[in-house]
Amino acid sequence: MPQRVLALGDVHGCSRALDALLAIVKPTFDDLLVTLGDYVDRGPDTKGVIDRLIRLSSELKVIPLLGNHEQMMLDARDRPWDAGAWLRYGGREALASYAPTGEEPSFDHVPEDHWLFLEDDCVDWHEIDSHFFVHANAYYDHDLADQPVQMLRWERFEDPPPHQSGKIMVCGHTSQKSGWPRDLGHAVCIDTHVYGGGWLTCLDVKSGVFWQANQRGETRMSRLEELASHFGS
Repeated sequence: MPQRVLALGDVHGCSRALDALLAIVKPTFDDLLVTLGDYVDRGPDTKGVIDRLIRLSSELKVIPLLGNHEQMMLDARDRPWDAGAWLRYGGREALASYAPTGEEPSFDHVPEDHWLFLEDDCVDWHEIDSHFFVHANAYYDHDLADQPVQMLRWERFEDPPPHQSGKIMVCGHTSQKSGWPRDLGHAVCIDTHVYGGGWLTCLDVKSGVFWQANQRGETRMSRLEELASHFGS
């Protein structure tokens, strides 16, 4: 087993927060890093985020998941006449991060290795002995291999029941505006709204320790068992 199993929440183009978070988590080759998707859109530096993830994948054991925003980006590339929804939901910022200064943003500016990362490297789910990882959610009574894509990438985290496997679900997608993960015991959501002024979260799923960073470069650390104190309970 890896030394640590780390889950990274939705980055959404926030490369400054990602850099600050990696600096305090310090993942090594002995760790497994599962990134939960939504690397692109909304924040200012989609290009920088994908560059960092590709580099990390060459240095560490990384399992990247595909989020709904990556799916929208791929669909918009393949059907540019139908790209309006993606552009409204952060695609403009994503394309702008690739465009040279003074040039109109275009899919032609996205490097081939970025497309290959999204199409070939990213997967729908991952599991270990005690946890499984999805971008958005999972039906409690379906095996992971039988989960529909709509559920894995789009369904909101609204206090789902325990999964039939008995494993703990770790996901992102549903932004926690409080800036803190939502932990149900059998499921935890670690999208903590970094692009909207919140935090980017990395969770050590075995110990419950999590680290956070924001776009200002501020960092903090806590544990899932201490979340109640952050909400004044």
